[in-house]
Amino acid sequence: MNDDHTHVQEFFSSRAADWDSRFPDDGPAYAAAVDSLGLREGDRVLDAGCGTGRALPPLRAAVGPSGVVIGADLTPAMLRAAVRAGRGRAGQLLLTDVTALPLRRESLDAVFGAGLVSHLPRPAENLRELARVVRPGGTLALFHPIGRAALAARQGRRITPDDLRAEPNLGPLLAASGWRMTSYADEDARFLVLATRAG
Repeated sequence: MNDDHTHVQEFFSSRAADWDSRFPDDGPAYAAAVDSLGLREGDRVLDAGCGTGRALPPLRAAVGPSGVVIGADLTPAMLRAAVRAGRGRAGQLLLTDVTALPLRRESLDAVFGAGLVSHLPRPAENLRELARVVRPGGTLALFHPIGRAALAARQGRRITPDDLRAEPNLGPLLAASGWRMTSYADEDARFLVLATRAG
């Protein structure tokens, strides 16, 4: 395991037990973000970096019983928290690195990533891996339940021009990784970027 992965696991392992209680009001924001994916009955979707699985129930509701929902995370403690919260029933939980997915090429219709992009060690390469497993025309949602400015204030820092999630930075990054950005929203109440897998 490389240093990036070790750091991510250490960060989230120490926070897994009380993660949901620290952010108890995020449920409606997750549900609204999942709605924006436009999933249909029977679709196949990955929650990349699923953490405690807060997106899994709305993803299951969107794709119905005939759909496939996979929650993938690098941190065992987060997946255990998802199981304790009963969210493992909404989808298959997979302990894996989302930068090297054990999934077939073009096997999914969509990827949902909450808080994911800032934890990717090599964003261009890692977003390309997500594109690999999504069919042409499939969708990617990069989401955070609060916007960049609100998150920076929570963390006691300022937003800088080189912020990866800034629209002028993220658009070209997605394009170079096999995605076409279709919408960008950065508001106090949420950050949501939608992209379509290039053909």
